[in-house]
Amino acid sequence: MTAEEIRDQALAVSGLLSPKMYGPSVRPPQPSLGLTAAFGSSLDWKTSEGEDRYRRALYVEWRRTSPYPSMATFDAPNREVCTLRRPRSNTPLQALVTLNDPVYVEAAQALARRMANVEGSDADRAKFGFRLCLARPPHPHELQSLVDFYAAALSKYANDPMNAKELAGPRGRAAEENEIPGLAAWTALANVLLNLDETLMKP
Repeated sequence: MTAEEIRDQALAVSGLLSPKMYGPSVRPPQPSLGLTAAFGSSLDWKTSEGEDRYRRALYVEWRRTSPYPSMATFDAPNREVCTLRRPRSNTPLQALVTLNDPVYVEAAQALARRMANVEGSDADRAKFGFRLCLARPPHPHELQSLVDFYAAALSKYANDPMNAKELAGPRGRAAEENEIPGLAAWTALANVLLNLDETLMKP
């Protein structure tokens, strides 16, 4: 998929993507690049508020001197000249973006809450998230791997409340203290689903 589609898909399956159309450009979250100290305040990026931070990538503000980093990593053109065909690269840096960029972490947190709200077993919740991301049901061995991953993550975060609270994040309603390890584990699983090869590249 193109850089814009990758971002929009993550927001769509998580339930965050705004359907709002038209209007001025928006500034979604981006990593702190530490450019202000070197180049002055002209590169300051104040993140848009409300639903504007989740609008389609089509509306993201683009600066030729400082392009939006996650989309540049996925080969979005610099817009200095007309681009008839985009190059398609596949690098480890792209995986670091979809695992750690604030947009994708928020998408994982929101998708985790969608899965956690499904009634039924852990397998039912994992199956729901899998179908959202891949548009097909998981094979039995795939589902078992997801359930095993969730159980291992839950055990880890139950013994690490500080990291669990950080990963569970602020998306949606405030979580009760006893829900935080579970939400952190679902967020970790959601991050896996959003980074599957089939989610990002294969039809």
